[in-house]
Amino acid sequence: MHGAARALGYTPSAISQQLAVLEREAGAKLFERTGRNVQLTEAGKALVRHTAVLLDGLEAAEAEVAAIAAGRPAGVVRVSAFQSAFLRIVAPAVAALAESHPDIRVEVTETEVETAVPALHLRRLDVVVGDEYSGQPRPVHADLARETLVREQVRLVLPETHPQAANDRVRMTQLADEHWAACQPGTGHHAMQVRACRDLGAFEPDLRYASDDFLILVEMVRTAGACALLPDLVLGYGVPGVAIRPLSEGELGREVFLLTRTSKTPAIEAVTAALHAAAQSSPPA
Repeated sequence: MHGAARALGYTPSAISQQLAVLEREAGAKLFERTGRNVQLTEAGKALVRHTAVLLDGLEAAEAEVAAIAAGRPAGVVRVSAFQSAFLRIVAPAVAALAESHPDIRVEVTETEVETAVPALHLRRLDVVVGDEYSGQPRPVHADLARETLVREQVRLVLPETHPQAANDRVRMTQLADEHWAACQPGTGHHAMQVRACRDLGAFEPDLRYASDDFLILVEMVRTAGACALLPDLVLGYGVPGVAIRPLSEGELGREVFLLTRTSKTPAIEAVTAALHAAAQSSPPA
């Protein structure tokens, strides 16, 4: 109940009142308490199934009317993406869509996938661009469609003056005494970097610099002498002052994917196609 209230911007008491009204209108018990939580009854589950169909139909109707009026795919498509995908994939796709589909209004928000997926379920978003590091699978959502945009490598980034920068490959075990830059705790990148240091280097990393902005992490490597593990989408800019090296112990990978509801309007189809095209043309590190 509290989670629903946060997601929708209401108070928990307002949610409770709305659900009570819904039960009276349905004429059946839709919810039952289990401890401090609430779960759906069989009648509630049936109502959810029909509601999803109705909302898909309404969305399709709005899209078809807009397309008929414009003579081509039209409407608003709301996209969320994390920073590096925003810069290297979403921004070029938006530029291409402005030329190919001028009647589609694309609204983009920088949001981590953990926050974006609930908004996609609530129809506040239409497309979510997320990431998944090797060995750290994201939750599977049976009611959402997932498509791979790009698979990339995660590489060690260290100052170009670092002694290990002279090597073609660097052993993680040689970096136990270094200080590191990573994303905030609770993110996939933070978990990946800690796991890589533990599994490949057998040490606990000294994480001194934390930011969800990958460009800030690169700058901390360049100016503060930190080390970091960063994916190709970030490193394709060719930042001076740093060395980019693979690890001797093995490869680290990341998948960039997009999530949509299973029922997609022509406008959403056009946006996802543009995202795929932009991902394929994104320059490598």
